[in-house]
Parts: sequence; structure tokens; C-alpha cells
Amino acid sequence: MSTELLKETKEKMVKAEQAFQRELGSIRAGRANPSLLDRIQIIYYGAPTPLNQIAQISIPEARVLMITPFDKTALKDIEKALMQSDIGINPNNDGNVIRLVIPQLTEDRRKELAKQVGKEAENSKVSVRNIRREAIDELKKAEKNKELTSDDVHSYEEDIQKLTDESIKNVDAIASEKEKELLDV
Repeated sequence: MSTELLKETKEKMVKAEQAFQRELGSIRAGRANPSLLDRIQIIYYGAPTPLNQIAQISIPEARVLMITPFDKTALKDIEKALMQSDIGINPNNDGNVIRLVIPQLTEDRRKELAKQVGKEAENSKVSVRNIRREAIDELKKAEKNKELTSDDVHSYEEDIQKLTDESIKNVDAIASEKEKELLDV
């Protein structure tokens, strides 16, 4: 039971790290990155559809995203969805493709985004700590039901704490890498 709990706890912590990394992908760093458009949904024939399923997203230049729809009739719907989204970039539609020119970030905006990365990192650390708390609660229940001895519970708590420390260290490494990318001009 307890080794399964450790394995399950580690998996949950890794998922929290991956969710943090996906969240950082949506933060604009002054460079073109297709993950910036991952959350964009297009109303295509009445159904909300992810942009990457109805169009090819390419990067012809360092600061330009080019969206080429598979169906040219979806061009207006894609443009409308991009304008309504929270990415803050006006699309340029030439009738065949849509170009998104990512503006150069100002120093203030870079610092603001770095703060946002810090907030997201803290949220991820909180979720990792919540996973730790849930795992320790499971251990306490097992001890209460006489499935584990108090020595075993203490040993597993130490293992869970090691997993937590490792996961928080990974989150910090991911955050510092993103902050470095943001603050480099």
C-alpha cells in the first residue's frame, strides 16, 4: 500500500510540474512560440475546436507566427477568435494566411512577466505541497487502521518529504529558466 502511495504521489507531483510548464508556455517571451495559441478555440461548424486542429501553425521568422487554415473558409472564424482571445496581438489576414507579429517586449513588460512566472511557480509549489499533505493524511489513516506502524509512517513521511523537495526544486529550476529567457534582451 505505502509503496503504491509513494509512486502515486510522485506521479501527481510530476503532473503538477508539467502543468506548470504548460502554463509558462502561454506566457509571451518576445519570441514566436506555437504554444501561445494552445488555448485558442475556434467555433468551427458550430463546435468549439482547438486552433491547431484546423490550421497549421508555423514560425517563418523569430517573432512571427503564421497560421495557415486547412479550410480557407475558416479564416474569418480564426481571425475573430484571435481578436477575442487574451493574447493581445492583432492578427494580419491576407486572405490566405494569418500572421501574428509578436511585439518586442519593453523592460517594464519583461519584469511584469517575470513576476507572473514567480506567481505561477508559487501556485505550483502550493499544489505540490497539497499533494504531500494528502499523501501524509493517507499514511495517518493507515496508521489509525493499524495497517502501518508509527515507525513505518515516519519513514514514509520522510520519503514523501524528499519527493516534495525534489519536485519544488524542479519547479524552481523551470521558473528560473523562464525568467532568464524573459529578462534576456
